Amino acid sequence: MNKNGKLKARRQGLLRAIGLSFVFLLTMMNAGLADEARDKIFAERARAAWQSARNQFQSNTNDPVLAWQFARTCFDYADLSPEKRAAIAQEGIAACSHSLTLADSAGAHYYLALNLGELAQTEDLGALKLVREMAREFEATAALDKKFDFAGPERGLGLLSRDAPGWPVSVGSRRKAREYLESAATLAPGDPENILNLAETCLKWGDKTEAKKELDVLGDLWPKAQKNFTGQAWEQSWDDWSKRRDVLREKLD
Repeated sequence: MNKNGKLKARRQGLLRAIGLSFVFLLTMMNAGLADEARDKIFAERARAAWQSARNQFQSNTNDPVLAWQFARTCFDYADLSPEKRAAIAQEGIAACSHSLTLADSAGAHYYLALNLGELAQTEDLGALKLVREMAREFEATAALDKKFDFAGPERGLGLLSRDAPGWPVSVGSRRKAREYLESAATLAPGDPENILNLAETCLKWGDKTEAKKELDVLGDLWPKAQKNFTGQAWEQSWDDWSKRRDVLREKLD
């Protein structure tokens, strides 16, 4: 190849590289816009559910179930509305506290814990105190019903034990985290969330072999879960689970 031919080939290679970079950038921008659009849809659905449950609760404040069901929508809405998180979470906390004055229930303790968690995300110095309160409420839930919300109290205690600072500062404990997360997966093995938590935790602790095993378990579970968890109510969960599974696959590959 002569000099002109080499220059032409080099220019063509450069143009191809620029073209591929542009396509990649455009793809990423489109993905970001799609994610933003989905998040807005999920947030609007959560707001509508919160408003409906709020109206029902306010029409009958002596119903303990309506109170904690309203708190459930507070948690969902707060989680998708960072700018309103504290105020909405406090409504959920108040509703659960009221529910517990009427009747002791797993639902009231559980959603009290979750709304305390949302409030903790808006706190600095007070966050550790809220984490301890969360742990107590998850424990109270487990004492009544360990399987509530697909082993939610065991899952919550596991994540708190994994992510919080250790004793004497807070409730963190690697041993307890593993015990709780494994318990959640045993109690509700059909829930992808429980398996994802185990896989992510193993990877966080540098155990890629165990993380890969859990990812394989998730792969076996996935088709059946897609048949069991259907409808609009599960769309946000599937969006979250799919993204987390992709991240795990990328890191483990």
